[in-house]
Amino acid sequence: MERKQLLQEVNELLSTYCDGCFLKTYFRKEYGKKNAHQFCIRKCSVGEKLKKYGERLS
Repeated sequence: MERKQLLQEVNELLSTYCDGCFLKTYFRKEYGKKNAHQFCIRKCSVGEKLKKYGERLS
């Protein structure tokens, strides 16, 4: 996949699933910004996809 296309897919995922995510909002309110971020990266299926795209971009 081309870099430009990967970036487009990342933007689509973020705008579709992550903007307004109630789980991220909840974890941020209850446990703080760091824990919410860790939840998104390690346990959320969308976060795992984003992480894989990031690895491919590197």
